[in-house]
Amino acid sequence: MLGSCVLVTALSLTASGCVVVHGEREVLPATTRVEAAEALAEFTDAYNAADKAYDGSLDAGHTTGALADIDTARLKAGRASNPQGNPRHSPLELTDAKFTIPAKAGWPRWFVADADGNKGGAGRWLLVFTRDGTDEPWEVAYLTLVAPDDIPEFRTDKDGWAEAVPANATDVAVPPGELSEEYATFLKDGGDVFADGTHTSVWRAARAKKAQRPGLATQYIDEPLTNGDYAPLALRTEDGGALVFFTTRHFEKQTAAAGASVPTPNKDVLALTTGEIRQSFTMEFVSNEVALTPAEGEVRVLGRVQGLTSAKGE
Repeated sequence: MLGSCVLVTALSLTASGCVVVHGEREVLPATTRVEAAEALAEFTDAYNAADKAYDGSLDAGHTTGALADIDTARLKAGRASNPQGNPRHSPLELTDAKFTIPAKAGWPRWFVADADGNKGGAGRWLLVFTRDGTDEPWEVAYLTLVAPDDIPEFRTDKDGWAEAVPANATDVAVPPGELSEEYATFLKDGGDVFADGTHTSVWRAARAKKAQRPGLATQYIDEPLTNGDYAPLALRTEDGGALVFFTTRHFEKQTAAAGASVPTPNKDVLALTTGEIRQSFTMEFVSNEVALTPAEGEVRVLGRVQGLTSAKGE
């Protein structure tokens, strides 16, 4: 079980061009399609270099938010076991890239890349690029894998630019800014906000089953992450709903009964662990999700990528 705690994910893009923004109030496309493709290509090159060397400094300028947390921990764990680099490295390749670019005022500006990848099965790679100024680099904040048939059609204007949905939008079932907290609450208490699925009812059932085992109790704490680089980002769908990218943090604490012991984690987990594992072991994860929130009805969580970021033994 602990062997799968550290998750890996990647992506790629292709483009070129630039945009000059005059003023904070002007509604403009976040970038050009050419520049978006260039940002994707640059990210992919940096990601592959970091993965090959197990060196987080090589792609640190191309990731932020949830993806940065997950990727940094993954590379740290890999380097602890293989300081000379990744012996299983195989370059990530992203093809058939499509770009959805919203027109909006103010910062951050952002866009979504949707591509086929040579890893991760049949799912499409969705990457959200963001930046806080024209002199800042494009960084990937969100990375998720979604079944092709689950990706919605987006509302666009006559020039093909998409519409960003504000965090406080009231014309959808759950405002994008509240999804992280709603999800954390759902994982603890259940409810009718989210539709049944792999990342909702199925995940809750799996955690409940794991909570009580002979000699070992497991507790879960789920927290929203909504500020700064973890802020949710949403696109208007053709049917009036929104596709929302958001982040949560999760803790899993294992406590052994008297006379029993906590299962020994694998070497990747141990590389991220502080303290001595005696009777309890707490793992911290960061998770980024993508969900469809309709104008009315249940929210569907379409994809989730989660990674262990730290652990502590007591």
